[in-house]
Amino acid sequence: MKRLLLATRNKGKIEEFHRILEAIAPGEIDLVGLDQFPDTHDVEETGKTFEENALLKASQMCKATGLPAIADDSGLCVDALGGDPGIFSARWAGQHGDDEANLQKVLAQVKNVKGSDRSAYFICVAAIVLPDGTSHCEEGRFYGTLLDHPVGENGFGYDPIFQPEGLLISSAQMLAAEKDAISHRGKALRAIAPHVRKMVAGLG
Repeated sequence: MKRLLLATRNKGKIEEFHRILEAIAPGEIDLVGLDQFPDTHDVEETGKTFEENALLKASQMCKATGLPAIADDSGLCVDALGGDPGIFSARWAGQHGDDEANLQKVLAQVKNVKGSDRSAYFICVAAIVLPDGTSHCEEGRFYGTLLDHPVGENGFGYDPIFQPEGLLISSAQMLAAEKDAISHRGKALRAIAPHVRKMVAGLG
């Protein structure tokens, strides 16, 4: 088995990464998280795009650990807000990772927006970087609309206020396997998985 670092401390993301990559390449890759490298520091997301941030996180953690690293940058883009919160999704309310505060701020910003004008989508860019500097990125999108209030207990982040296109439930009401099949992260990881397998296997 080849070791691959999941360059994140977000437990929700780690669970999704494990489920999706293991389903694609069962038993081929030993996935390890940043919890096994307590001396590493969080990467400051200074990029102006999801791709720049994903590559930044993967490359810095690859250098810090010596392992091939995969990272993602993802966020919610609300059409009525001109695409915001976008790359600032995790810190939209000011403090990084405060899911409830972020969610409530978005709801407050669209409280007077009705119907189809509440359209939104999640975007995820996954990036893998090898110790020799080789890299690859893939993108996935997940379209839907914003609900008036949070519904559901599953998922994380903005899932409770996001109703996927074609469904009558929030993404926080979906089972993990159902969400993985259509989510932005699921799409990005399935797209990058063949490259991950080929690149990691090539390390000998």
